[in-house]
Amino acid sequence: MRKFDTIILGAGIIGVSTALHLQARGHSVCLIDKKDPGEGTSYGNAGLIERSSVIPYSFPRGLANLIKYGLNNRTDVRYDLAYMPKLAPWLFQFWRHSSADGLAKATKAMLPLVEASVTEHDFLIGQAGCQNLVQDKGWLEAFCSEQAFDAFVKTLPSLDRFGLNYKVLNSTGFAAAEPSMRNIAGAVHWLDPKTVNDPSALVKAYASLFTQRGGVFLHGDASTLQQNSDGWSVRASEPVTARNVVAALGPQSHLIYDKAGMKLPMAVKRGTHLHFSLDDGAVLNHPVVEVEGGYVLAPMRQGMRLTTGIEFAAPDAPANRILLDRAEKRARKVLPSLGKPVEAQPWLGLRPCMPDMRPVIGQVPNKPGLWMNFGHAHHGLTLGPASGRLLAELMTGEKPFIPAEPYSASRFM
Repeated sequence: MRKFDTIILGAGIIGVSTALHLQARGHSVCLIDKKDPGEGTSYGNAGLIERSSVIPYSFPRGLANLIKYGLNNRTDVRYDLAYMPKLAPWLFQFWRHSSADGLAKATKAMLPLVEASVTEHDFLIGQAGCQNLVQDKGWLEAFCSEQAFDAFVKTLPSLDRFGLNYKVLNSTGFAAAEPSMRNIAGAVHWLDPKTVNDPSALVKAYASLFTQRGGVFLHGDASTLQQNSDGWSVRASEPVTARNVVAALGPQSHLIYDKAGMKLPMAVKRGTHLHFSLDDGAVLNHPVVEVEGGYVLAPMRQGMRLTTGIEFAAPDAPANRILLDRAEKRARKVLPSLGKPVEAQPWLGLRPCMPDMRPVIGQVPNKPGLWMNFGHAHHGLTLGPASGRLLAELMTGEKPFIPAEPYSASRFM
């Protein structure tokens, strides 16, 4: 059996970033996944390194909002009624943590990771030499109705304490930024975030840096993890063992914490995307979030990526086009040059979410050598390098660059 200091289960942005940070601290690391790096959840996001998302996504509060979403005809959120009884306990916890006090607590907990997101990515981007995949033009939060736009602009002073850089664009300013778009009343141009034109390629570039520096990537099955006298072993394309193992499996992380006897309240938010061509020489200069529709239009190397909002349904249910069709109908009103799909079927991804809106990062209580790094919800791409650094510091006994307590699994015990 081949021995390592650490085995990392999961080769998405979280696992690969953790591997690089442990490697830089002298660990011999084996990265294991059924697929190649960047082929799971990390493949299908909107490509935002989202420094401006300082307020976590919370459960809508108030009777009016509950009725609005309960009708189940929106573009940003859909639910499968048959799945709701199973999901209801998690939704109740999510609703409870989304109170004013709970959201303030989550915001405070997540802020250090969010603030470090761009600088930690910049470091790895420079090391991996993949600057061609990243732009620093920010993204646009766009509104179709004047009322919604004006209401949002009035909330912006409440964000000043976070030191964010942005520009408010009226309809004329938006048209100058995105001349191919129509019917937009105004937008906020967030300037701090960076955007990625191929998230999967970014993860692959980081993984290539890892193997160039002597790291080992193997195809294997995380469910074969076993504890033994020397630590932990996994059956992969060759059997491996290590004194430490990290579960960075995103929505499949339950395979590890269930085996460890832990009861963690993780749920999955499903999302889909499809790439389209653009007609008539049109371009989109920035990713655009159409807020009232709850979807993103993001220019990617594969085409114009249309990403949906949230679907609550069984993780293993087949992909469907319900949210995607709703989003496409709206998108064609604001981007008339949106052409034909360049793929036959939509991609389905699973976002691993904790009800208190923060990930699990740290050691499994009472399981020496077993560590976790998952549950980043909508912001896995954003937070991967910062989360990887934090866990590597915990594993090597360094002083963490940010407080680690808010992410401990013990908060659920």
